[in-house]
Amino acid sequence: MTSSSQAGRIAVVTGASRGIGRAVALDLARQGAHVIAIARTTGGLEELDDEIRALGGHATLVPLDLKDGKAIDSLGAALYERFGRVDALIGNAAVLGVLSPVSHLDDKVWDEVMTINVNANWRLIRTLEPLLKQSPAGRAVFLSSGVARTMKAYWGVYAISKAALECMVGTWAAELKITNVKANIVSPGPIRTAMRARAMPGEDPMTLTPPEELAPFITAMVAPDYEQTGMLFDFRTKAATPIAVAS
Repeated sequence: MTSSSQAGRIAVVTGASRGIGRAVALDLARQGAHVIAIARTTGGLEELDDEIRALGGHATLVPLDLKDGKAIDSLGAALYERFGRVDALIGNAAVLGVLSPVSHLDDKVWDEVMTINVNANWRLIRTLEPLLKQSPAGRAVFLSSGVARTMKAYWGVYAISKAALECMVGTWAAELKITNVKANIVSPGPIRTAMRARAMPGEDPMTLTPPEELAPFITAMVAPDYEQTGMLFDFRTKAATPIAVAS
């Protein structure tokens, strides 16, 4: 197992059973972190656990539907009892909803997207902030999308949820400035994931960047020597801009 600055760190990853979340979980484990892997599907988590064990790493599996707010709320206490702290939080899990005019969206789609993409991340922040503050170098990274800022037609519910996420993380980062916790956003761009395939069914997935190329970029941002906060990083261009512009 490769030693690194992630050795011995406790890292929570949502949406860990596939795509970007799985790639990040494996990269963290490869570098020596203990991964708290959260996903809805037990089978996917067990497969991830097998891969992490094959790397010589360790994981704690948390089968959890992010629509279950009470289950998220209880996560902090459970992790505190077992580990006493959390060193890294990667808020990756999200749903697309449907591509539709805003005026045609039904309540069920709107509520599901906002619940998972916004509310669940707020609940994670609320329950895990005390544990991140127990770390000498707490780090949090959330996954957004370029549509949050381009406001592309028919992507409304997903774009709105990601814009809300960016506002929330930027606000939280400002509130954390006198602590050891840093919070940032990553905009991955087109990545070879199941969500991308649903959104762009005619696209050749082999033309897209695989999640394994993105993962080290994210894991570097939750390393203890990473000091920037309140920033939005574009993986394609490697550009970094403040989430909020100071008045």
